[in-house]
Amino acid sequence: MGKYFGTDGFRGKAGVDLTAEHAFQVGRFLGWYYSRKHTEDSARIVIGKDTRRSSYMFENALAAGITSSGADAYLLHVTTTPCVSYITRTENFDCGVMISASHNPFYDNGIKLMNGVGEKMDDALQAELEAFIDGDPAYLPWATEGKVGKTIDFYSGRNRYIGYLTSLPSRSFEKHKVGLDCANGSSWMIGRAVFDALGAKTYVINDQPDGVNINTDCGSTHIEGLQLYVREHHLDVGFAFDGDADRCLAVDERGQVLNGDKIMYICAKHFKERGQLPSNTLVTTVMSNFGLYKALDKAGIRYEKTAVGDRYVYENMKENDFMIGGEQSGHIIFRKYAHTGDGLITAIMLMQVMIDTQLPLSVLAAGVTMYPQVLKNVRVDDKDLTLADAAVQAAVDECTAELGDSGRVLLRKSGTEPVLRVMAEAGTAEECEKQVDRIIAAMEKSGHLIEVKK
Repeated sequence: MGKYFGTDGFRGKAGVDLTAEHAFQVGRFLGWYYSRKHTEDSARIVIGKDTRRSSYMFENALAAGITSSGADAYLLHVTTTPCVSYITRTENFDCGVMISASHNPFYDNGIKLMNGVGEKMDDALQAELEAFIDGDPAYLPWATEGKVGKTIDFYSGRNRYIGYLTSLPSRSFEKHKVGLDCANGSSWMIGRAVFDALGAKTYVINDQPDGVNINTDCGSTHIEGLQLYVREHHLDVGFAFDGDADRCLAVDERGQVLNGDKIMYICAKHFKERGQLPSNTLVTTVMSNFGLYKALDKAGIRYEKTAVGDRYVYENMKENDFMIGGEQSGHIIFRKYAHTGDGLITAIMLMQVMIDTQLPLSVLAAGVTMYPQVLKNVRVDDKDLTLADAAVQAAVDECTAELGDSGRVLLRKSGTEPVLRVMAEAGTAEECEKQVDRIIAAMEKSGHLIEVKK
């Protein structure tokens, strides 16, 4: 991870960690970088944003930076991260930019960069961009006269993305009552448009964004409202998205939540049965639940484990030509259809399984039982020294041996905070607590522990 760009872009509190000046500098660099590759026409960069109030500020700053370096800025306006990815690769843009802090509260924001095929920008280019932000901005030339770039309204790009989504299913969603929780975010218009076009009886909540209510007690991070809504309105299924709609969690007809692990299991099993799961493999992260692996073993499906982060999942899928992968959080990638997690595609795929099998979601999910999981964030004096400490390693080994094949423990560094994450999965929550506390006690005894965060 760099100084500004982490595994999911440049993110922080708007106006404090991420400012309009930062956005302008990002635009300046991207406009200059890609303009060098064009001699007869202008570089083209497409921008999307979520519904945060600050997203409008950052959109203007990015466009000003891009055009001041001689490139053209195409504005999709409020749309989803997957839409930007799709439009970037299908409309031959040099790169794509999404303004969003995903599931974070409204006062945060972020800038996500994508290469010309809609994948996350490579680290080397982001490092060069960071060096520019911290260096002397005067060394980049300013565009003048007829070389100044244009800002172009590209609202039509969203309609092309909607058209693409509606082309994916092989059957109509007719007669299915579907609930959508749009988190007052990017999917607030697109979600209904897609499901209405596919014939569903669509019920939408949290589709009234006001700039400050994105993710507030709604969406995939606060799914309780959708659970209640599905039960009260006797819906067949509900889908909850995050602020930029690259994640999706589901609610079955009984109001029970299906996390990303259960969704991946259902889809992978269905594709396997139809001979459509390349190499018979699902890609997960190390944070996927132990119960998922037990269910995959029973279904005869192999799996890979990557570091936490959808970019690592995608890299593994791309390298090995796997089709399905993702995270427990609901960030799921169907690589045949998208180069990033797409909450709407995830919902469409799950609907397709329900229609093909003519089974309710509760029955489809019955094949996997989630193990109780306890996760604690522990602030330490030095993450690497703590991980290498003999007493801590011994505690992890003792927990692993005691649990055997009935659970597991995991100790890993956070990529965003100065903490270690201590996680245990076992048959009971009490057993999980016991194993996590044993590892934390070893940290305290070794002198590395500062505090267990709440």
